[in-house]
Amino acid sequence: MNNPNQAEPDFLADGRLSRRNIMLGGGLGAIALAGMVLAAPGTAQASENIQRPTKVPGRGPGPMPASFVQVKGGEFARDGRPWRFGGTNCYYLHASSHYMIDSMLNNAAVMKMQVVRAWAFNDDPNQSNALQPAPYTYPEDNYDSLDYTVYKAGQLGLKLVLPLVNNWPDYGGMKQYVSWFLGLPDDSYGDGVNHDRFYTDDKIRKCYLAYADHVINRKNRYTGLRYRDDPTIMTWELANEPRNRSDKSGAPVLAWADAVSRHLKTSAPRQLVAIGDEGMGMERAGSSDYPYSNYEGNRWLDLTRLPAVDYGTVHLYPFGWGEVPSNGVDPVAWGKQWIADHIAAGKKLGKPVVLEEFGLQIDATKGVPSESARDAGYDAWLTTVESSQGAGTQFWILTALTDAGINYPDYDGFRIVYPSSTANLFTKHAVQLAATVSS
Repeated sequence: MNNPNQAEPDFLADGRLSRRNIMLGGGLGAIALAGMVLAAPGTAQASENIQRPTKVPGRGPGPMPASFVQVKGGEFARDGRPWRFGGTNCYYLHASSHYMIDSMLNNAAVMKMQVVRAWAFNDDPNQSNALQPAPYTYPEDNYDSLDYTVYKAGQLGLKLVLPLVNNWPDYGGMKQYVSWFLGLPDDSYGDGVNHDRFYTDDKIRKCYLAYADHVINRKNRYTGLRYRDDPTIMTWELANEPRNRSDKSGAPVLAWADAVSRHLKTSAPRQLVAIGDEGMGMERAGSSDYPYSNYEGNRWLDLTRLPAVDYGTVHLYPFGWGEVPSNGVDPVAWGKQWIADHIAAGKKLGKPVVLEEFGLQIDATKGVPSESARDAGYDAWLTTVESSQGAGTQFWILTALTDAGINYPDYDGFRIVYPSSTANLFTKHAVQLAATVSS
């Protein structure tokens, strides 16, 4: 296995972190590109089989899901019955037009996805549609897309998972809070000493919780419901991929997560709460493997067992973590073990475990030379979730049409579009996973 300090250069130079930089670094760059540059002649790729989005007339409440998702006996329950799901991620809905939101969510529904994880934050003061462009400032007009996403998902019977801040600088993130209140530069990709003040500074925590309460309590202009009262919203997540690299003990992020999860559970008692972390720090006997180590200052077991946390979250990006053939590792086989280990640990804790982000890029040097090889890798991971009786999966990333009527760009190499062989695979898995629910 790899020493985490040896894996780190690969991690910083490739995959996961480069994905974060490419995705939307530079403010509205990606959204602007989608709306402008992609309109060039000859680039349209939209399939005639893609369900075309349409505006929903009026602003009245539509049919709502019957009940809030619950956790009972270590399993999700929906409408009083055990429930497992296939789902996906789409980070940009809160900054998109109704057309783009319709396109993506319609495709998710056609694929039989049941849960979509979408960002519920934008703290970047350089973006005109920021949800919090300055501390305690919430421009009402900028919430239209988020409101519409919740409304549209409810119309389609989809559930939403909504993280409230980003570990990474995209859309502002934790580094923006540190800049606002402490005037410190971003070191998210370094030792994290500045970044990690997010977890311990009282002024930062007060502002973050005020923002969380603003979103949880806001009244949706399309449904007439406050977010806390809408069963479309399944889960509030503390953050997207929180890390605490400057303190390997994990104590600061654990104390923060305990306090914040209790606050969210009080603010939204009928909705679920999750950390949104990657599953790191679940140390394995005899292994010095980077993702299992304490290098990032997280302790997955301790985070997941917190009393106000309803289920465990796991992410899986072996390329970005150095789990590649050049280091003597089969990334697909390694991923199967990672999945099985976390689901088994979750069962001991009595909590569901969701593989809520995962992705493989097509890269022959890393053992995935083609789309069919990638599909085979995904199939192996999904089958592991099914056989281990995992609670759910949410692949990264389902995209659809831009305002120009063409496919959203493949910024990070993980893009899945409908229709495609990979989309068919995820649909098949969603049906099979639902069938594994105990009677």
